[in-house]
Amino acid sequence: MKKLVLLIYILGITSTGFCQLKSRTFEEIDSLQQIQKRKIIVFIHTDWCQFCQRMKTTTFKDQGIIEKLNSDFYFVDFNAEEKREIRFNNHTFKFQPSENNVGVHELALQLGTINNQIAYPILCVLNDKNEIIFQYNNYLALKDFKALLENLEK
Repeated sequence: MKKLVLLIYILGITSTGFCQLKSRTFEEIDSLQQIQKRKIIVFIHTDWCQFCQRMKTTTFKDQGIIEKLNSDFYFVDFNAEEKREIRFNNHTFKFQPSENNVGVHELALQLGTINNQIAYPILCVLNDKNEIIFQYNNYLALKDFKALLENLEK
């Protein structure tokens, strides 16, 4: 009887539409674009940025946002202080240390620099040719992010 109740509970959770946000790597996107062309949404953040963390726990936890991102876009959750080399769009990008093992990744600079500066969080949207079509460097509340997604679909 306990197993039956547990099974019904699990089926109930999965049938309510609960799903996880699929975050892709830049390397995956190069391959995925050959299969199906989509716009790419890159969320550039750091671990120390409070607004970045708030977006992760609010905006990117909304089921409507998750479903829209998973079905219509390729989403990349990118830490600007990532230390591994990244191959994307036929280029290799590396971490650029500044002092005491801190620094910023070249790809974060490439995608997130607005008016010669970088400020987190950054939302960068690329078209299916990996060209930047939109950049925004500030916290985006849920309703504003939903409006942005609607505009990107046009």
